[in-house]
Amino acid sequence: MGSSMRERAARVPDVAWLGGIVAVSVLVRLWLVRKMPGPFIFVDELIYSELGRSLAKSGTFAIRDVPVHGYSILYPALIAPAYRLFDSLPTAYAAAKATNTVAMSLAAVPAWLLARRVTGRWLALLAAAIAVAIPSMAYTATIVTENLFYPVALLFAWVLVLVLERPSIGRVALLGVVLVAAVATRSQALGFVAAGVIAPFVLALLRWDARVLRPFAPLLAGTVALVVLVVGGQWLRGGSLSDLLGAYSVVGEGGYDAGQVLRFWLWHVEVVTLYVCVVPVVALVVLLSRARRLPASLQEHLAATIALVATSTLVVAAFASRFASDRVQDRYLFFLAPLLVIVLLAWVELGAPRPVVPLVAGSALALVLVAVFPYDRFVGEPAKSDTFSLIPLWTANAHLLAGSYSVSVVAVGVALVAILALVPARASVAVPLVLLVLFVVLSRAVWSGPHGVLRAGQGALFTGIRGVERDWIDQHVPDGDSVAVLWTGRADRFTVNQNEFFNRAVGDVYYTVAPTPGGIGETLVHASADGTLRTADGKTIDAPYALLDGSVSPEGTIAAQDGPLGMTLWRLSGPLTSTTSLSGIYANDTWSGPHVRWTRRHCVGGELSVSLFSDPNLVGDELTNVLALVRGRPAARILVPPEGTVHLRVPLSVADGKCVVDFDISPTRIPAKRIPGSTDIRPLGVHFGTFVYHPPA
Repeated sequence: MGSSMRERAARVPDVAWLGGIVAVSVLVRLWLVRKMPGPFIFVDELIYSELGRSLAKSGTFAIRDVPVHGYSILYPALIAPAYRLFDSLPTAYAAAKATNTVAMSLAAVPAWLLARRVTGRWLALLAAAIAVAIPSMAYTATIVTENLFYPVALLFAWVLVLVLERPSIGRVALLGVVLVAAVATRSQALGFVAAGVIAPFVLALLRWDARVLRPFAPLLAGTVALVVLVVGGQWLRGGSLSDLLGAYSVVGEGGYDAGQVLRFWLWHVEVVTLYVCVVPVVALVVLLSRARRLPASLQEHLAATIALVATSTLVVAAFASRFASDRVQDRYLFFLAPLLVIVLLAWVELGAPRPVVPLVAGSALALVLVAVFPYDRFVGEPAKSDTFSLIPLWTANAHLLAGSYSVSVVAVGVALVAILALVPARASVAVPLVLLVLFVVLSRAVWSGPHGVLRAGQGALFTGIRGVERDWIDQHVPDGDSVAVLWTGRADRFTVNQNEFFNRAVGDVYYTVAPTPGGIGETLVHASADGTLRTADGKTIDAPYALLDGSVSPEGTIAAQDGPLGMTLWRLSGPLTSTTSLSGIYANDTWSGPHVRWTRRHCVGGELSVSLFSDPNLVGDELTNVLALVRGRPAARILVPPEGTVHLRVPLSVADGKCVVDFDISPTRIPAKRIPGSTDIRPLGVHFGTFVYHPPA
């Protein structure tokens, strides 16, 4: 029976098995990504959704109607059909995620092509399966370039290996085409040029024969000529090389500290070793120890892998050392994982050789790399978007051996190395199979763990859109009308980003103090003496609608509200004005301190309605007293419960054309004293949601 099943399996073509792996990956990812409610990697996801929308609408690359260059070209083109086909942005978002699942699952194909050169059919298919089982497949739920860069980078690696095998004109030309596609997907791929130059030298070292370089002379000369041509062209145009990076031109402007770059380079090598769970690095050292005796195809794979690992980790380290010093970024390096896993599979194919000295040296090297990594520095919030290899450790924080990340990682690493060292050669396939299972287990923490991407997406949406549908603005604004957004810094920046992401009607974004982090095309405004908001050149904001936080009450009527977040969609009756001022509420928050003052200019009396709510995580089952005073006298009072929203209505009195209401909140509570693990030492009263002015009838 078993023999018959094996025979039937053997008769199935490899392409059918490979297609099945891709199909299963797509179906699994489709099932998972449908649960992701919204973006959380800002501003990246907003940028690429904007580029996709712009490309679908006008065939141009623009963000908030501002033409841009230097961002990915191919990824916005990949998701543009989703934004072209569906008017509803939540539906287009779902379609873009579905597109991601197909694109990223196709990484199994170049992984199989790479593995098939150095292993038998079943190990090559295992490589394809592992390629779509890595934790970073969770990026399929995000609108970022990783979804396309992963398969394109592996395709580049495969063509590079073909060039190392035989640098024919056709293969070199194909390598150039794939390189252009990789750069058009992400500018990081410019580092692949260095990998293409270094790889032949690595191959010559592995074969210990300088004559290996002779066939590559045209390739190397062509690369040098291309670099000279680009540099010369920029010089003649009066530009700099950094200008070629467009939006990322600042990356090429220098100012790097060599010591800091090397430090980050080592950390990124360590994090790649952690990502692949140690054993592929051990196998790499073992195979390098006998490099001259290896099959030519495996030598070529090792040369390409070493070149790509060395150059890619250095490029990412240089960027992180200057622009992201609070994080290491395996999001830019996880495409290296299948290359290293294939090294492990090639080791199995060769009969699992285990020469004692290289095995001990490789094991020691890999374990030291993951032991000395500074986990305490990098385990934290940035890992949710940039370093998926750290999320499982963060998830297991309460269960670490000896309370130490390093001890826990080394213990698991020793167990994996023991399997590699002790498993019988005939059963050595168990090592990559264990790795496959481990990737699946780690993926669960990355996807749905307490610090995983699903929770991050839910939290980001909850922070930006809470009490309404995601496209609530589009539902209340007529087709063709636009909504101006004013960011005062009092609400969370996600109230701008999330609403813009899911609503086509949202147009220009303005700010009063500072732009939203990473914002593009935002305009500074100030209030003139009459309260009218104007740009630096004196222009008013004349949109028919405006999205405002609770600190601003314009001349107009309320069209809709996201009550829990205090965000209001106003139908304006004229240019946007700021008739009110507010103090006593913390920046980028709706929490108050012990005292809040609301002031309205051009007031004719009437009534103020304020929505208030609390947080049971802070107050427990206690009530909070809010007293409203008008001209120093109590005018209204309410008790705010731990849960639910209440509304306080305050009769107004006019003095000198103004209405002023003071709010006294008691008691206040300090989160650091009431919530375990909190470092927030602010005295917090209640959440102030919306302030709605009602003039007299």
